[in-house]
Amino acid sequence: MLEFPTWNKVWLWVVTLLCVAAALPSLFNVANLPWPRFLPDPEINLGLDLAGGSHILLEADESQVEQQRLENMEESVRGRLRLAEPRIRIGDISSANGRLSFMLKDPSQVDAARDEILPLTTGAGLTGQRDWDIRVEDGSRFVLTPTREGLDQAVSNAMDSAIEVVRKRIDALGTREPTIIRQGENRIVVQVPGLDDPQALKSLLGQTAKLEFKLVDESATPSDVAQGIAPPGDEIVPWADPSSPGAGGVPVIAVKRLGGIKGDQLTNAKQSFDQQNNSPVVSITFDQTGGAKFAKLTSENINKRLAIILDGKVLSAPSINEPILGGSAQISGSFSVQSATQLAISLRSGALPVDLTVVEERTVGPDLGADSIRKGLIAMGIGSLLVVLLMMLTYGRFGVYATIALVFNVLMILGIMAVMGTTLTLPGIAGFVLTIGAAVDANVLIYERMREERKKGRRVIAAVENGYKEASRAIYDANITNFIAGVLLFAFGSGPVRGFAVVLIIGLFTSVFTGVMLTRMWVANWLRKARPTELNV
Repeated sequence: MLEFPTWNKVWLWVVTLLCVAAALPSLFNVANLPWPRFLPDPEINLGLDLAGGSHILLEADESQVEQQRLENMEESVRGRLRLAEPRIRIGDISSANGRLSFMLKDPSQVDAARDEILPLTTGAGLTGQRDWDIRVEDGSRFVLTPTREGLDQAVSNAMDSAIEVVRKRIDALGTREPTIIRQGENRIVVQVPGLDDPQALKSLLGQTAKLEFKLVDESATPSDVAQGIAPPGDEIVPWADPSSPGAGGVPVIAVKRLGGIKGDQLTNAKQSFDQQNNSPVVSITFDQTGGAKFAKLTSENINKRLAIILDGKVLSAPSINEPILGGSAQISGSFSVQSATQLAISLRSGALPVDLTVVEERTVGPDLGADSIRKGLIAMGIGSLLVVLLMMLTYGRFGVYATIALVFNVLMILGIMAVMGTTLTLPGIAGFVLTIGAAVDANVLIYERMREERKKGRRVIAAVENGYKEASRAIYDANITNFIAGVLLFAFGSGPVRGFAVVLIIGLFTSVFTGVMLTRMWVANWLRKARPTELNV
């Protein structure tokens, strides 16, 4: 017990002081004191319930995923059969009733067509089912039907992609520690602490940012288009602003449904100004593949109009006067500087694979969070005071050691949370209060074991050594059990539950470190110097 190597003391104090130093910036911030700029400043991020902010629940439209799959499959089928050797000719493809069907012009090519189409289907996860069912009816008609397993996997993939896009957009706003989690099959919960403008967040997340470039069908009759009648192979798209010069007062326009370019191959998008009229615009840059496609499209369609479509609405339809070979373009419309900036952020982050609708919104004011912090600190202070008084009155000198260890325990939790960049929530403060009570459990077990050893007639040093040795087994067993519970809470919980679990898990390690290791070092130092003949514990 008395032999405590120097290296052991050094690493215990180094770990302790480093964690305490990491907690200082957060303490300075709470006390509204300036922290030196030249020093590192890891701080604990406050959760939505403490810092205030915005809570938004987004819901995805599953039917849109199904429609997108139909369109993608139709384009893929056309491309595969057109490039087949020999070419496989088909009639018009119908997408009625949520399935694709087409007729082969040469029934003898049924097997060849199946061989070309089959690679376009894949297995749906681990279900053993394919994502598309292929049937041949009447000897020459192909019918492609999406399976339930394939649709479920597509929705799941779309939601995973949507979460990443949402995260990129929120990070572009400069906010810290947003909580973005999936809820159920088609919902996403977004919590952004400290956000001053929740309306801007709603506008940013509600925008799909699906950018498309499609050729305008100049042969379409304006009267038919106005009535919603489109020529074969066309689709009717509304203007975002019917009063714009390009719209000519007509609310809709006919564009070619296939053969355009999607904006998923952008490398950059930024807000800028038109050099002619100084109006806000969005400048975009394609990657190498997208730039080559854009150059080919503009080269082959000189003097034709190209519609720039964002989220199903035409922003503008300028005429292609010359090939655009630089891989860059400019999106104009009725933009303000703010709306152009938001669109640029959305395009840089990528298009949402599915529309997200705000179905629930809550805003938490900072005053409520400040009140929660104040009450939490009061509860922590009262709890700490009662624990300190109980330990000192009951165990004397050893109670003082337990109290000092408790202070270090709280500071170490704060420091570790700051370094890890974790978020402190209101349940996390409850976890702190719980940790204060639980942190001294180890010392109580050790000190009570010392008393028992002294009653058995053991000498002071032997009683202390056996007290730490025997009690440590129960301490480790109890903390391992709590650690498993904390991990399960973190793995399967969400939001506030995770906030509680984080403090609980960190507190388990720090309480053992301070309550067992640090106090053992202090007690050993006292025994070596004082050589007491009696143990007042």
